[in-house]
Amino acid sequence: MPETNLPEKLIGHLRSRVREMVAELRDLVVCESPSLEKAPADRCCTLLAGKWRKRGVRVERLAQKHRGDHLRVTWQPPRTRAQGQLMVLGHYDTVYASGTLGKMPFRVKGGKAYGPGTFDMKGGLVQALFAMEALQSLKVPLNKCIVFVWNSDEEIGSDSSRKLIETEARRSDAVFVLEPSLGPRGLLKTARKGVGEAELIVHGRASHAGLAPEEGINAVHELAGQIARIEEWNDLRRGISVNADVIEGGTRSNVIAERARAVLDLRALRISDMRSIDKRLRSLRPIHRGAKLEIRGGFNRAPLEHKVTAALFAQAKSLAAQMGLSLGEATAGGGSDGNLTGALGVPTLDGMGAVGDGAHSTHEHLVISAMPQRAALLAALLATA
Repeated sequence: MPETNLPEKLIGHLRSRVREMVAELRDLVVCESPSLEKAPADRCCTLLAGKWRKRGVRVERLAQKHRGDHLRVTWQPPRTRAQGQLMVLGHYDTVYASGTLGKMPFRVKGGKAYGPGTFDMKGGLVQALFAMEALQSLKVPLNKCIVFVWNSDEEIGSDSSRKLIETEARRSDAVFVLEPSLGPRGLLKTARKGVGEAELIVHGRASHAGLAPEEGINAVHELAGQIARIEEWNDLRRGISVNADVIEGGTRSNVIAERARAVLDLRALRISDMRSIDKRLRSLRPIHRGAKLEIRGGFNRAPLEHKVTAALFAQAKSLAAQMGLSLGEATAGGGSDGNLTGALGVPTLDGMGAVGDGAHSTHEHLVISAMPQRAALLAALLATA
Protein backbone atom coordinates (compact mmCIF):
# COMPACT_ATOMS: atom_id res chain seq x y z
CA MET A 1 0.00 0.00 0.00
CA PRO A 2 1.58 3.34 -1.00
CA GLU A 3 2.27 5.35 2.13
CA THR A 4 0.86 8.53 0.54
CA ASN A 5 -2.61 6.90 0.34
CA LEU A 6 -2.61 5.47 3.84
CA PRO A 7 -4.24 8.33 5.80
CA GLU A 8 -7.07 8.59 3.27
CA LYS A 9 -7.66 4.84 3.30
CA LEU A 10 -7.70 4.73 7.07
CA ILE A 11 -10.26 7.49 7.49
CA GLY A 12 -12.43 6.09 4.71
CA HIS A 13 -12.41 2.66 6.34
CA LEU A 14 -13.17 3.99 9.81
CA ARG A 15 -16.02 6.24 8.73
CA SER A 16 -17.85 3.06 7.72
CA ARG A 17 -17.53 1.75 11.29
CA VAL A 18 -19.19 4.59 13.21
CA ARG A 19 -22.24 2.60 14.33
CA GLU A 20 -20.03 -0.16 15.69
CA MET A 21 -17.88 2.40 17.48
CA VAL A 22 -20.93 3.85 19.22
CA ALA A 23 -22.10 0.37 20.21
CA GLU A 24 -18.71 -0.43 21.75
CA LEU A 25 -18.74 2.93 23.52
CA ARG A 26 -22.14 2.20 25.00
CA ASP A 27 -20.90 -1.15 26.34
CA LEU A 28 -18.02 0.54 28.16
CA VAL A 29 -20.02 3.47 29.52
CA VAL A 30 -22.86 1.40 30.98
CA CYS A 31 -20.22 -0.70 32.74
CA GLU A 32 -19.44 1.80 35.47
CA SER A 33 -15.83 2.01 36.63
CA PRO A 34 -15.28 4.42 39.54
CA SER A 35 -11.65 4.85 40.56
CA LEU A 36 -12.37 4.25 44.25
CA GLU A 37 -14.52 1.11 43.89
CA LYS A 38 -12.52 -1.98 43.01
CA ALA A 39 -15.34 -4.45 42.28
CA PRO A 40 -17.11 -2.39 39.59
CA ALA A 41 -13.78 -1.23 38.17
CA ASP A 42 -12.71 -4.86 37.83
CA ARG A 43 -15.95 -5.68 35.98
CA CYS A 44 -15.14 -2.97 33.46
CA CYS A 45 -11.59 -4.30 33.22
CA THR A 46 -12.99 -7.76 32.38
CA LEU A 47 -15.22 -6.28 29.68
CA LEU A 48 -12.37 -4.27 28.19
CA ALA A 49 -9.99 -7.22 28.24
CA GLY A 50 -12.55 -9.35 26.42
CA LYS A 51 -12.95 -6.81 23.64
CA TRP A 52 -9.22 -6.79 22.97
CA ARG A 53 -8.82 -10.56 23.17
CA LYS A 54 -11.43 -10.91 20.42
CA ARG A 55 -9.08 -8.98 18.16
CA GLY A 56 -6.36 -11.61 18.51
CA VAL A 57 -3.87 -9.70 20.62
CA ARG A 58 -2.06 -10.61 23.82
CA VAL A 59 -3.83 -9.29 26.92
CA GLU A 60 -2.20 -9.34 30.36
CA ARG A 61 -4.27 -8.48 33.40
CA LEU A 62 -2.19 -7.02 36.21
CA ALA A 63 -3.98 -7.63 39.50
CA GLN A 64 -4.19 -4.86 42.09
CA LYS A 65 -5.10 -5.20 45.75
CA HIS A 66 -7.00 -1.98 46.32
CA ARG A 67 -7.70 -0.55 42.85
CA GLY A 68 -9.06 -1.96 39.64
CA ASP A 69 -6.71 -4.25 37.74
CA HIS A 70 -4.58 -2.78 34.96
CA LEU A 71 -4.29 -4.10 31.40
CA ARG A 72 -1.25 -4.44 29.18
CA VAL A 73 -2.19 -5.26 25.60
CA THR A 74 0.58 -6.22 23.20
CA TRP A 75 0.17 -6.34 19.44
CA GLN A 76 2.99 -7.45 17.22
CA PRO A 77 1.66 -7.98 13.69
CA PRO A 78 3.18 -10.91 11.80
CA ARG A 79 5.16 -8.75 9.41
CA THR A 80 6.57 -6.48 12.10
CA ARG A 81 10.29 -6.56 12.66
CA ALA A 82 11.40 -6.09 16.25
CA GLN A 83 12.66 -2.50 16.00
CA GLY A 84 11.29 -1.04 19.20
CA GLN A 85 7.80 -0.31 20.41
CA LEU A 86 5.18 2.40 20.53
CA MET A 87 2.97 2.92 23.57
CA VAL A 88 -0.69 3.93 23.62
CA LEU A 89 -1.74 5.06 27.08
CA GLY A 90 -5.18 5.48 28.60
CA HIS A 91 -7.34 4.91 31.66
CA TYR A 92 -10.71 3.26 32.05
CA ASP A 93 -11.58 4.64 35.49
CA THR A 94 -13.95 7.58 35.89
CA VAL A 95 -14.72 10.13 38.61
CA TYR A 96 -18.34 8.96 38.84
CA ALA A 97 -19.55 6.76 41.71
CA SER A 98 -21.58 3.62 41.10
CA GLY A 99 -25.20 4.45 40.38
CA THR A 100 -24.48 7.61 38.38
CA LEU A 101 -26.05 6.02 35.30
CA GLY A 102 -29.41 6.24 37.06
CA LYS A 103 -29.44 10.01 36.69
CA MET A 104 -26.97 10.33 33.82
CA PRO A 105 -27.74 7.50 31.36
CA PHE A 106 -25.90 6.79 28.15
CA ARG A 107 -27.76 8.45 25.29
CA VAL A 108 -27.20 9.69 21.76
CA LYS A 109 -28.65 13.02 20.74
CA GLY A 110 -27.76 15.57 18.09
CA GLY A 111 -24.68 13.73 16.91
CA LYS A 112 -23.29 13.47 20.44
CA ALA A 113 -22.95 10.57 22.88
CA TYR A 114 -23.63 11.48 26.51
CA GLY A 115 -22.85 9.61 29.70
CA PRO A 116 -20.30 9.21 32.49
CA GLY A 117 -16.85 8.72 31.05
CA THR A 118 -17.80 9.12 27.38
CA PHE A 119 -15.37 11.99 26.89
CA ASP A 120 -12.89 11.24 29.68
CA MET A 121 -11.93 8.79 28.41
CA LYS A 122 -13.83 5.72 27.26
CA GLY A 123 -14.28 7.28 23.85
CA GLY A 124 -10.51 7.30 23.49
CA LEU A 125 -10.32 3.61 24.37
CA VAL A 126 -12.86 2.79 21.66
CA GLN A 127 -10.94 4.85 19.14
CA ALA A 128 -7.77 2.92 19.95
CA LEU A 129 -9.57 -0.40 19.48
CA PHE A 130 -10.79 0.60 16.04
CA ALA A 131 -7.46 2.15 15.09
CA MET A 132 -5.86 -1.25 15.61
CA GLU A 133 -8.70 -3.00 13.76
CA ALA A 134 -8.23 -0.68 10.79
CA LEU A 135 -4.53 -1.46 10.60
CA GLN A 136 -5.36 -5.16 10.79
CA SER A 137 -8.11 -5.02 8.15
CA LEU A 138 -6.05 -2.98 5.70
CA LYS A 139 -2.98 -5.18 6.36
CA VAL A 140 -0.79 -2.16 7.02
CA PRO A 141 2.84 -3.20 7.67
CA LEU A 142 4.21 -1.81 10.91
CA ASN A 143 7.77 -1.22 11.97
CA LYS A 144 7.25 -1.54 15.69
CA CYS A 145 5.40 -3.53 18.31
CA ILE A 146 2.42 -1.66 19.82
CA VAL A 147 1.76 -1.78 23.57
CA PHE A 148 -1.53 -0.46 24.94
CA VAL A 149 -1.62 0.28 28.68
CA TRP A 150 -5.03 0.82 30.28
CA ASN A 151 -4.89 1.77 33.95
CA SER A 152 -7.58 2.04 36.59
CA ASP A 153 -6.49 4.94 38.77
CA GLU A 154 -5.52 7.93 36.64
CA GLU A 155 -8.28 10.08 38.10
CA ILE A 156 -6.83 9.66 41.60
CA GLY A 157 -3.15 10.07 40.83
CA SER A 158 -2.05 6.77 39.21
CA ASP A 159 -0.35 5.59 42.39
CA SER A 160 -0.74 1.89 41.62
CA SER A 161 -0.01 2.21 37.91
CA ARG A 162 2.84 4.71 37.82
CA LYS A 163 5.59 2.09 37.87
CA LEU A 164 3.92 0.17 35.02
CA ILE A 165 3.51 3.33 32.95
CA GLU A 166 7.08 4.48 33.45
CA THR A 167 8.51 1.01 32.77
CA GLU A 168 6.69 0.71 29.43
CA ALA A 169 7.50 4.31 28.51
CA ARG A 170 11.23 3.70 28.94
CA ARG A 171 10.96 0.84 26.43
CA SER A 172 9.05 2.97 23.93
CA ASP A 173 10.10 5.27 21.12
CA ALA A 174 6.94 7.38 21.50
CA VAL A 175 3.82 7.55 23.64
CA PHE A 176 0.33 8.51 22.49
CA VAL A 177 -2.01 9.51 25.32
CA LEU A 178 -5.76 9.12 24.79
CA GLU A 179 -6.86 11.87 27.15
CA PRO A 180 -9.64 14.02 25.63
CA SER A 181 -8.71 16.76 23.21
CA LEU A 182 -9.20 20.41 24.15
CA GLY A 183 -12.10 22.57 23.00
CA PRO A 184 -14.53 22.28 20.10
CA ARG A 185 -11.69 22.17 17.57
CA GLY A 186 -10.22 19.09 19.23
CA LEU A 187 -6.80 20.58 19.93
CA LEU A 188 -4.02 18.18 20.85
CA LYS A 189 -2.24 18.87 24.14
CA THR A 190 1.39 19.57 23.38
CA ALA A 191 2.23 20.94 26.84
CA ARG A 192 0.85 20.35 30.31
CA LYS A 193 1.62 21.99 33.61
CA GLY A 194 3.33 20.03 36.31
CA VAL A 195 1.00 19.46 39.23
CA GLY A 196 1.47 19.05 42.94
CA GLU A 197 -0.07 19.46 46.35
CA ALA A 198 1.83 20.65 49.39
CA GLU A 199 0.82 21.10 52.99
CA LEU A 200 2.23 23.99 55.03
CA ILE A 201 1.82 23.33 58.75
CA VAL A 202 2.59 25.95 61.38
CA HIS A 203 3.30 25.03 65.00
CA GLY A 204 2.84 27.82 67.52
CA ARG A 205 2.09 27.94 71.24
CA ALA A 206 -1.32 28.18 72.88
CA SER A 207 -2.14 30.80 75.51
CA HIS A 208 -5.12 32.69 76.88
CA ALA A 209 -5.93 35.45 74.41
CA GLY A 210 -7.01 37.81 77.18
CA LEU A 211 -4.90 36.98 80.22
CA ALA A 212 -1.54 36.19 78.60
CA PRO A 213 -1.49 36.88 74.86
CA GLU A 214 2.24 37.67 75.06
CA GLU A 215 2.96 34.10 76.09
CA GLY A 216 1.41 32.64 72.94
CA ILE A 217 2.72 32.19 69.41
CA ASN A 218 -0.18 32.57 67.03
CA ALA A 219 0.02 29.90 64.33
CA VAL A 220 -2.80 31.50 62.34
CA HIS A 221 -0.95 34.82 62.16
CA GLU A 222 2.20 33.02 61.06
CA LEU A 223 0.30 31.10 58.42
CA ALA A 224 -1.31 34.29 57.10
CA GLY A 225 2.12 35.87 56.72
CA GLN A 226 3.48 32.82 54.92
CA ILE A 227 0.53 32.73 52.52
CA ALA A 228 1.12 36.40 51.69
CA ARG A 229 4.73 35.50 50.87
CA ILE A 230 3.73 32.54 48.74
CA GLU A 231 1.16 34.54 46.79
CA GLU A 232 4.00 36.64 45.37
CA TRP A 233 5.44 33.55 43.68
CA ASN A 234 2.58 33.45 41.19
CA ASP A 235 3.53 34.30 37.62
CA LEU A 236 0.59 33.44 35.39
CA ARG A 237 2.29 34.65 32.22
CA ARG A 238 5.04 32.11 32.86
CA GLY A 239 2.58 29.39 33.81
CA ILE A 240 3.33 29.36 37.55
CA SER A 241 0.51 29.25 40.08
CA VAL A 242 0.61 28.53 43.80
CA ASN A 243 -2.75 28.70 45.55
CA ALA A 244 -3.73 28.16 49.17
CA ASP A 245 -7.11 26.53 48.67
CA VAL A 246 -7.72 24.96 52.09
CA ILE A 247 -6.83 26.58 55.43
CA GLU A 248 -7.44 25.44 58.98
CA GLY A 249 -6.31 26.69 62.35
CA GLY A 250 -7.09 27.39 65.96
CA THR A 251 -9.65 25.95 68.37
CA ARG A 252 -11.49 28.86 70.07
CA SER A 253 -11.62 32.61 69.69
CA ASN A 254 -10.10 33.21 73.14
CA VAL A 255 -7.18 30.80 72.67
CA ILE A 256 -4.03 31.81 70.81
CA ALA A 257 -3.88 29.33 67.92
CA GLU A 258 -1.32 26.59 68.51
CA ARG A 259 -1.56 25.02 65.07
CA ALA A 260 -2.62 26.04 61.56
CA ARG A 261 -2.27 24.51 58.14
CA ALA A 262 -2.80 25.33 54.48
CA VAL A 263 -3.08 22.99 51.51
CA LEU A 264 -1.40 24.44 48.45
CA ASP A 265 -2.10 23.65 44.80
CA LEU A 266 1.14 23.84 42.79
CA ARG A 267 1.38 24.31 39.01
CA ALA A 268 4.33 25.03 36.72
CA LEU A 269 4.84 24.84 32.96
CA ARG A 270 8.60 24.28 33.06
CA ILE A 271 10.62 21.69 34.94
CA SER A 272 13.06 24.41 36.03
CA ASP A 273 10.19 26.42 37.55
CA MET A 274 8.83 23.32 39.27
CA ARG A 275 12.20 22.77 40.92
CA SER A 276 12.44 26.43 41.88
CA ILE A 277 9.02 26.42 43.55
CA ASP A 278 9.87 23.25 45.42
CA LYS A 279 13.15 24.76 46.63
CA ARG A 280 11.41 27.94 47.79
CA LEU A 281 8.86 25.91 49.73
CA ARG A 282 11.60 23.99 51.53
CA SER A 283 13.43 27.24 52.23
CA LEU A 284 10.57 29.02 54.02
CA ARG A 285 11.52 30.35 57.44
CA PRO A 286 9.24 31.56 60.27
CA ILE A 287 8.21 35.20 60.45
CA HIS A 288 7.25 35.15 64.13
CA ARG A 289 9.83 34.23 66.73
CA GLY A 290 9.22 30.77 68.13
CA ALA A 291 6.97 29.56 65.32
CA LYS A 292 7.95 26.36 63.53
CA LEU A 293 7.13 25.36 59.96
CA GLU A 294 6.61 21.92 58.47
CA ILE A 295 6.30 21.22 54.74
CA ARG A 296 4.78 18.04 53.36
CA GLY A 297 4.20 16.91 49.80
CA GLY A 298 5.14 18.83 46.68
CA PHE A 299 4.99 18.25 42.93
CA ASN A 300 4.00 14.70 41.97
CA ARG A 301 3.85 15.15 38.18
CA ALA A 302 6.48 17.08 36.29
CA PRO A 303 5.42 19.32 33.39
CA LEU A 304 4.97 17.88 29.92
CA GLU A 305 7.17 20.34 28.08
CA HIS A 306 6.50 21.36 24.49
CA LYS A 307 9.94 20.28 23.32
CA VAL A 308 9.00 16.66 24.12
CA THR A 309 5.90 16.81 21.92
CA ALA A 310 6.83 19.09 19.04
CA ALA A 311 8.08 16.51 16.53
CA LEU A 312 5.15 14.16 17.09
CA PHE A 313 2.67 17.00 16.72
CA ALA A 314 4.25 18.06 13.42
CA GLN A 315 3.87 14.50 12.17
CA ALA A 316 0.25 14.33 13.37
CA LYS A 317 -0.57 17.65 11.72
CA SER A 318 0.86 16.45 8.41
CA LEU A 319 -1.11 13.19 8.55
CA ALA A 320 -4.31 15.03 9.45
CA ALA A 321 -3.87 17.33 6.46
CA GLN A 322 -3.68 14.27 4.21
CA MET A 323 -7.10 13.30 5.61
CA GLY A 324 -8.48 16.76 4.90
CA LEU A 325 -8.48 17.67 8.59
CA SER A 326 -7.11 20.73 10.36
CA LEU A 327 -5.23 20.00 13.58
CA GLY A 328 -4.25 22.49 16.27
CA GLU A 329 -2.40 22.38 19.57
CA ALA A 330 -2.79 23.84 23.05
CA THR A 331 -1.35 23.94 26.55
CA ALA A 332 -3.39 22.32 29.32
CA GLY A 333 -3.31 23.49 32.92
CA GLY A 334 -4.05 20.05 34.35
CA GLY A 335 -1.88 16.97 34.44
CA SER A 336 -2.25 13.48 33.01
CA ASP A 337 -0.23 10.29 32.77
CA GLY A 338 1.43 11.96 29.77
CA ASN A 339 3.30 14.09 32.29
CA LEU A 340 4.89 10.91 33.64
CA THR A 341 6.12 9.72 30.25
CA GLY A 342 7.22 13.15 29.07
CA ALA A 343 9.24 13.66 32.25
CA LEU A 344 11.33 10.65 31.20
CA GLY A 345 12.23 12.40 27.96
CA VAL A 346 10.12 10.02 25.86
CA PRO A 347 8.38 11.80 22.95
CA THR A 348 4.76 12.09 24.06
CA LEU A 349 1.64 13.38 22.34
CA ASP A 350 -1.40 14.00 24.56
CA GLY A 351 -5.04 14.82 23.88
CA MET A 352 -5.31 12.09 21.24
CA GLY A 353 -8.69 10.94 22.55
CA ALA A 354 -12.26 12.07 22.00
CA VAL A 355 -13.51 15.45 20.83
CA GLY A 356 -16.26 16.75 23.08
CA ASP A 357 -16.87 18.61 26.31
CA GLY A 358 -18.06 18.40 29.91
CA ALA A 359 -15.47 16.13 31.50
CA HIS A 360 -16.45 15.27 35.08
CA SER A 361 -19.85 16.94 34.70
CA THR A 362 -23.49 16.04 34.11
CA HIS A 363 -23.29 17.09 30.46
CA GLU A 364 -20.17 15.07 29.58
CA HIS A 365 -20.29 14.04 25.93
CA LEU A 366 -18.26 13.36 22.81
CA VAL A 367 -18.83 14.24 19.15
CA ILE A 368 -19.59 11.02 17.30
CA SER A 369 -18.44 12.20 13.86
CA ALA A 370 -14.97 12.91 15.26
CA MET A 371 -14.44 9.35 16.49
CA PRO A 372 -13.37 7.86 13.13
CA GLN A 373 -11.19 10.91 12.46
CA ARG A 374 -9.29 10.50 15.71
CA ALA A 375 -9.05 6.73 15.33
CA ALA A 376 -7.62 7.22 11.83
CA LEU A 377 -5.09 9.75 13.08
CA LEU A 378 -3.91 7.36 15.80
CA ALA A 379 -3.68 4.50 13.32
CA ALA A 380 -1.66 6.62 10.88
CA LEU A 381 0.74 7.66 13.62
CA LEU A 382 1.22 4.06 14.74
CA ALA A 383 1.98 3.09 11.15
CA THR A 384 4.49 5.86 10.54
CA ALA A 385 6.12 6.72 13.89
